[in-house]
Parts: sequence; C-alpha cells; structure tokens
Amino acid sequence: MKTTLKALLISVSALGALATASAVVDLKEKVEVPFRVTESAMLVDAVVNGRPVSLMFDSGFSGSFVIDTTVNVGQATGSITLRDFVREFQAPTVPGKSLAFGGKKLDISEMTIVKQDMGLTSSYGQRCDGIMGFEVIKDFVVEINFQQKKFVFHPRSQMDITKKVPDNQKTFLSKMLPKGNNSIEMSVEASNGQKMTLALDTGNGFYGTTHRDVLERIGLWKEGAKPKFQRLSFVASGAVASWDVAIKDTKIYGVPVPESVWNIIDLPASSAEGDGTIGFQFLKNFNITFDIVQRRVWLERWTDSLKNVVEANVGLYAIHDEARGRMRIALVTPESPAAKAGIKAGDDLLGVDGKELTIMTFDQVQKLLQGAPGSKVSVAISRGGSLMRIELTRELLVNSLN
Repeated sequence: MKTTLKALLISVSALGALATASAVVDLKEKVEVPFRVTESAMLVDAVVNGRPVSLMFDSGFSGSFVIDTTVNVGQATGSITLRDFVREFQAPTVPGKSLAFGGKKLDISEMTIVKQDMGLTSSYGQRCDGIMGFEVIKDFVVEINFQQKKFVFHPRSQMDITKKVPDNQKTFLSKMLPKGNNSIEMSVEASNGQKMTLALDTGNGFYGTTHRDVLERIGLWKEGAKPKFQRLSFVASGAVASWDVAIKDTKIYGVPVPESVWNIIDLPASSAEGDGTIGFQFLKNFNITFDIVQRRVWLERWTDSLKNVVEANVGLYAIHDEARGRMRIALVTPESPAAKAGIKAGDDLLGVDGKELTIMTFDQVQKLLQGAPGSKVSVAISRGGSLMRIELTRELLVNSLN
C-alpha cells in the first residue's frame, strides 16, 4: 500500500461534529483497500488504538467506529446518543488514537470510538469486532467495488463523476437528495409513482427496509391493515416486530427492479427525515462510486439478476433468556407451520435438528430454521417441563401488498 493512504483520513471530523460541511479532499494517486464479502455484509481489516480488528463497513452509520466491548481499545471517557431505525440509546465512547488501515498508521485523535455489545461474529460466520462508519470515507471520491472486493479511493483529477454518461440499463447516475453530508440519501420510486427517501446502507442486510407508516403514506398499504405473516428483526437497539413483503416495479436510485422482497418495520421511523434504507442485498449487485461533494452516485451493475433470494422458514422466533439459560420463543407467526403445529410464544426452544441452542445467537438459530420451501426441520420444544419433538415443513412467509 502506497504512503498516499495517509491522506485518506486527514480531514475526518470528530463524531460530535458531524454537522460540519464536507471537506474537499484530493489524492495524488489511486488507493485500493481490499474487503471481504459475506452473505449479508462487507468486512475490512484494520488496527484501531493498537488492536487488530475486523470491521463491517456500514455506510448507514454516520460515525467513525463502533467496536465490541470485548475488544480493549482504551478506557471509556464519555457517552453518545445513537439512533437506529426506531429508537435512540446511549453508548460509552473511547477517544481515538491511531488507525492502521491497509498497513499504514494514521492519526485518529479527532475521532470517537463507540463501545457496544455487538455479537457480529456469530451473525456473519467470520470474525467481526464492530463497525467502520461513513465518517471514515465520506470526504473522498470512493468506489465500493463488489465485483473485485475492494475500496478504490480516486483522485478527483481522474474521476469527475458528473461527466459519466449512464446507459440506464447497466449503468446509472443518481443524484443525492439535499439531506446533509452524514449519509447518502436518494429517491426510490414506487409502482404508483410515489417516492420514498431511502439511504444507501451497506450495513442493512436486507434488500430494502422501510416502515409500515411509510407504505401507508405512499398508498402501497391500507392504513391499519395487518400483515398475514409477521416476524422479528434485530436492529442496534434490540428486537422489533417486522414483516416481509413482495414489492413490484420500483425504481431504486433510478434502477428498475421488477420484484424484490423488503423487510417492513412495524414501528414509526426514529427520524422524520428519512424513510429507511436500501441494503446489502440490492447494493452487492453493483460497483458503486460516490462523491458527496458533487452529490452524485454512479451505479455499475455487474450481476445477471437483481432478484433477492428469500429463505423459507417455519415462523418461530426465539431469543435468549439470560435468567434461564435457554432460547425462549418470543413470537410465533400466525398461520405459519409453527402456529399450525401448536407451538406458542413462551415455549422454550431446546434444539433444532438435534443441535443444542444454549450458546447460539438469534441469527444462528434463525439460520437453522430457514431453508428451501418444502424442506423439513425438527424442533425440540419444552412447555411446562414437558418435552415435544415436532417436525415442521418450511414455507415462504412473504406478504403481498394489499
């Protein structure tokens, strides 16, 4: 890695000063930094305050770093209010000291590291100690090249994104909305011509995420109507009720998408400024270049299909009961295979296909329960001390727009 990488972070501001205008930063030559890709995230290696870490890159997080409490990056000296899709919550902070990114040591004394219990390693199946946020790279002309699995930091003299000419079939040039410089907010058009404001969010593992009240506002969902199938999803602040829905004929950042399945959160958004985010399952199909100074995003599609693959499941969602050391079923989807078999919320889930679950996370258990439509899965359930072994057939539990 060339020494020009040192220029990458010289203008990064403190987490508490995110409202400041984006600086115009240039490089003398192109810089490349590799990342790894999982089923639902991109991971980059770094050394933060002298500790080697693997970090999920989350363009939807406006700060610099969130690192798991198990990694010692220093003593917490303050706290910060964070916001996810539905809530605000407090987290301790550690002053930044140094960052080695691509083998070069960089000064991050103006940056703040947020400490939080993450548990991302089990979610991604690879070591992941936390999050690297949008603040680290926002002031540069940056390409997220999913095809070659690398960041490319371009000199402005070599990459004027406004001069690119899209064919609107494989390449698209989209304009950011005037929503500040802490996220990439752009327009998504629904089949009825109504528009939503959805941020480009590599940290969202779904295709797209919005809220029930947003669908009601734009006329895609009848006000007060209940989805047939509900589920649980986890955001930074905890579990939330949600549901999956098939949405047809959208234009996501100008890209026509005939059909995709989105995750809908059954609570209002934590901010009135945005309607949700477009996530990893859509973004991974493109090489994405953005320039927040020029307010443009270039999307170059490299895959054959934009359709997301949705796993079938049985409609039960279990969370860890710390007091009892077991997985407790928190939600059973009505009309799902689990509901039809008589499984109820409050039952203990002891095993899936013979595997014990005492040390597994929510995501790990859900992956065991998912599979191809029509495939079988065996669960061990305890209710009032009585053990039941039940074989369930997985189904697609996706709602249709009403």
